[in-house]
Amino acid sequence: MAFLFKKLPAVVAATRPLVGANTLYRTATPAMFRSMTTAATQDACDPEEPIFLKSVEMYYDRAAKLSNVAEGTLSHLRAVDSLLRVTFPIELEDGKYEVIEGYRAQHSRHRLPVKGGIRFSEEVDLQEVEALASLMTYKCAVVDVPFGGAKGGIKIDPKKYTVDQLERITRRYTMELCQKKFIGPGIDVPAPDVGTGPREMSWIMDTYRQFNVDDVNAAGCVTGKPLSQGGVRGRTEATGLGVYYGLREFLNYPEVQKRTGLSGKVKDTTVIVQGFGNVGYYAAKFFQNNGAKIVGIGERDCSIYDPSGINVEELQKHFKAHGSFRNFSASAKIIDEPTKILEQECDILIPAALERQIGLRNVENIKAKIIGEGANGPLTPAAHEILEKRGIVVVPDLLLNAGGVTVSYFEWLKNLSHVRFGRMNKKFDEGSRRKLLSLVEGNAGRELTEVERKAIVHGAEEADLIYSGLEDTMIQACQETRQTAEIKNVDYRTAAYINAIQKIAIVYQDSGMLFMK
Repeated sequence: MAFLFKKLPAVVAATRPLVGANTLYRTATPAMFRSMTTAATQDACDPEEPIFLKSVEMYYDRAAKLSNVAEGTLSHLRAVDSLLRVTFPIELEDGKYEVIEGYRAQHSRHRLPVKGGIRFSEEVDLQEVEALASLMTYKCAVVDVPFGGAKGGIKIDPKKYTVDQLERITRRYTMELCQKKFIGPGIDVPAPDVGTGPREMSWIMDTYRQFNVDDVNAAGCVTGKPLSQGGVRGRTEATGLGVYYGLREFLNYPEVQKRTGLSGKVKDTTVIVQGFGNVGYYAAKFFQNNGAKIVGIGERDCSIYDPSGINVEELQKHFKAHGSFRNFSASAKIIDEPTKILEQECDILIPAALERQIGLRNVENIKAKIIGEGANGPLTPAAHEILEKRGIVVVPDLLLNAGGVTVSYFEWLKNLSHVRFGRMNKKFDEGSRRKLLSLVEGNAGRELTEVERKAIVHGAEEADLIYSGLEDTMIQACQETRQTAEIKNVDYRTAAYINAIQKIAIVYQDSGMLFMK
């Protein structure tokens, strides 16, 4: 921890630069004027289309009118509870200093702790974290995870910093969260997001522990940690696996089969995934492992499309080795404009990259029959409405990509119980099954092979229980969304929001809503 307290210049107001030749400072723009303005999130959208935060509010407002929830509760739920903005200096290798800007938003504390990722991106701003925090509230409610919603971020491009600098930035940001009571197992539990992973979560946990030495549950202050630091098996692939479970469930519904003309079987589908990060890779992998044909995958520099199918594992090896899809296959088509992969022929399209990828400029070119939102907010409200009118099924983000927070919940439970899932009952279950199997073999007059015996006797390990819990959670949430959509005669996004609003409202109302009357 000592390196956190190297001699540093004092933190100054965000509206004026530090004085001195050795200081770099990125002047902060007031939040009301900031929005996602990179080409990656603008190419598909007309100028009049709303920013991400406004889109979430529009979806919420539409569902709120149909929720039968009191106006006072709706107004309270729409607003963000708490916002934190911090700035702090970091010393660079050349002796200069740069002021780093960080944020944390807590949208709703109807349940504690609040939960949400921390991202490292140059596009992080207050509007973005507010939107993502509110979406996390609704997401947790949809899948019955007992957390409120939060989100955080640091305004940096992690590729521009050394590992040592990233560690100092992460730990200093965590120190700010500790001092402001914006982190803790019962207060606010961050997780990985864009630009962060298990390494950063481990730094966060260690920093929190140094400031809270008497907290026996300190490991529960953050999720997405390495296994050695209290992480859980299955967390890495959780969001992508949840996307697969959710879309597989919707494929089973007769009304979806009727709208799309699909058979309902995963093995009969062709799939395109935009984004080859954690979510996109695992979503593609699980679809391919279960018989689907992956015909296209998009990334930032280019996309790859091959109607004959793409081997996801081989493509991943090539991408890791070369940093690009180029020269992977002679039969595959390389598409230089990243968003064009969204417009190719397929049955299922999974945007798993950034928000605002399908807007008024490209929505009419979408050929997929089902769109599963692996990313947060990949469709603008206008694009969503057009797709629904065209009969394309849209499975919304707050339902479909909730696998990550679901397994984060399991990790949090593991950290609070201080025991690995399956440790207490695995061998007992196997012993009981062996006894039962022996009786069955005796009555049947046939002994099973060793392979058959092991398959039947095998007791559930941690990964088995995590996968089972995630699958059950996604199936239940999909069925609830489907039921509300039928009752209210609305699309699946509006139905998911209605369910979330009603569940949160019940918590507020049953608690007595102290200080709200």
